[in-house]
Formats: sequence, structure tokens, C-alpha cells
Amino acid sequence: MAKAEGKTFSFESPKKIRTGFLETFPYKGGRQMVEYSTKEFSAVCPFSGLPDYGTLTVRYVPRRKCLELKSYKYYLVSFRNVGIYQEAATDRIFKDLKKALNPYYLFVETVYNTRGGIDSKCQMESGKRNV
Repeated sequence: MAKAEGKTFSFESPKKIRTGFLETFPYKGGRQMVEYSTKEFSAVCPFSGLPDYGTLTVRYVPRRKCLELKSYKYYLVSFRNVGIYQEAATDRIFKDLKKALNPYYLFVETVYNTRGGIDSKCQMESGKRNV
């Protein structure tokens, strides 16, 4: 793996992501699209140790569970000092939410702030979107 030039900052491994923070509550309503978005998502570039900031959007159609938002916020904050590539962060969030919710449909998108003149957007999706 290439080495960053100059100074770097330390960071934690993805093992520090607190999946156990995710809590759900029962859902018995009709099929609806639920969307959560935050402009405060951050993790650390494992190449340089510098922070990556971006907007995270999650859309899902609940089957039997909804995501409790305070627990979701704690889960997201656990990424703050973790060294993880942008694509891997999107993949991890997608897999963690899919496991916790087992929704009919799930969409996760990260749109990172421009870095070095390059815009970065990562998306993952599964299931049937129609509600």
C-alpha cells in the first residue's frame, strides 16, 4: 500500500464501529418509504489520517422494524475516528442496516465533500422500491 507523504494522524480500525448501538422498534403499518439524511457524517481516510466529511442518505421500506434515530446517530458517530475508505464505509453502513432492519427495500448513499478537486458519491441498493 502506498504511504502518505508528510504528516499523518492516527486513527482506529473498523472494529471500533459500534454496530451494537443500532436499535429498532416494531413497525406494523403499511408500506412506506422512510428517509434519513445527515450532512454530518465523517470518518477518516486510512491513507492520510485526515477526516472525510459527507452527506449520508438512507432510504428504506420497513418490513417489521424501524430504526430508532438516537441509536442511529450514536452508530454514525462511532465512524468518526475510524480509518475506512469511502466505498467501504458505504458498504459497511448498508450491510449493518440491512442486517438490523431486514427491510423490503434499502438504499444507502454517501456524497463526500470535494477533496483534491474530485467529487465522490457511493451508492448501494437492494430490494423492491415500490411502496
